[in-house]
Amino acid sequence: MSGKIDDRIEVIAPNLKRRLSGVTATIVRLLPVQAQSIGIVATGPGLPAHVPCVPLRSVILMSGQAYRVWHARRNTEMLMGLILRHVLRKPLKLVFTSASQRHHTRYTRLLISGMDAVVATSRKSASYLRRSSRVIMHGIDTGIFCPPTDRRAHRRSLGLSENVTIGCYGRIRRQKGTDVFVDAMLEILPRHIGVTALVMGRAAHKHGPFLENLREKVARAGLQDRILFLPEVPVEEMPRWYQALDLLVAPQRWEGFGLTPLEAMACGVPVIATTVGAFDELVVEGETGRLIPPGDTARMRVAVEAALSSPATLQQWSAAARRHVEERFRIEDEAAALNALYRELLDGGEGRS
Repeated sequence: MSGKIDDRIEVIAPNLKRRLSGVTATIVRLLPVQAQSIGIVATGPGLPAHVPCVPLRSVILMSGQAYRVWHARRNTEMLMGLILRHVLRKPLKLVFTSASQRHHTRYTRLLISGMDAVVATSRKSASYLRRSSRVIMHGIDTGIFCPPTDRRAHRRSLGLSENVTIGCYGRIRRQKGTDVFVDAMLEILPRHIGVTALVMGRAAHKHGPFLENLREKVARAGLQDRILFLPEVPVEEMPRWYQALDLLVAPQRWEGFGLTPLEAMACGVPVIATTVGAFDELVVEGETGRLIPPGDTARMRVAVEAALSSPATLQQWSAAARRHVEERFRIEDEAAALNALYRELLDGGEGRS
């Protein structure tokens, strides 16, 4: 969809950042599902063709008296929503989703105070807000993110070893704990012959030296054939790479929400995650994986080695992880909850809870 904003469009979800980010990934996966039951479009750069979208200029020029919802997920998008409503006099109801796990700045709090409704992506995120919010946790498309028929054969199709594979996916930087994962693997792999570790993601230019230091550590240990650094792949290719894993490690020191554990568990992959972001609301300790303190290489090593030493436990966790996502984190449920909030606002309700 492109061009003029007509009366069928009831919700606009801005994406005012060209570079791939977690917010962009959320919009890409969620909007097509929401669009099945409400008139919703995105606006902004860098969105794939399958996402219903209109040019930003169409938003600025839109006319009509009926209210629409503007669903912001960044400060810039809240600010633009406020300008559209109060300066350009567009009839908008403003919604903001907060994934933050820290206290907001005064500027962000000022922007949030102008919203008609606020969504928190976890109970922890809600605890940092100074106003009422509705907790709507992210969901996963369990039809796309699903276990492979044969994990070993799937690895072969990707050009990987058939052996047990552990992954750490996401941006490569200190905040994401990539160094903790690599340091743990440097200790573990010499004792577990045949296990492969994958580090997949992109390091921004300023984090280039951090990545090079990790590569040098691996090379000095002679493990460059078993700790592989893979480039970031498009969002639509990620399910294939989760399906290659027997275990995902999410070693973040800080995180807003963090989708990687859900995406992995939907593919039947257990998770060892740190207690940051929403991870302790996603991973069930001892049932779908383990939770460890952030930055603790020793605890991570112990947790990973215990999992590797018990294939039966890994198999049980795998089945439980898939069930957990199917029962609690379906993308259809996230879409329905957001669409219900939009309807409350469009029908004249406050939308606050």
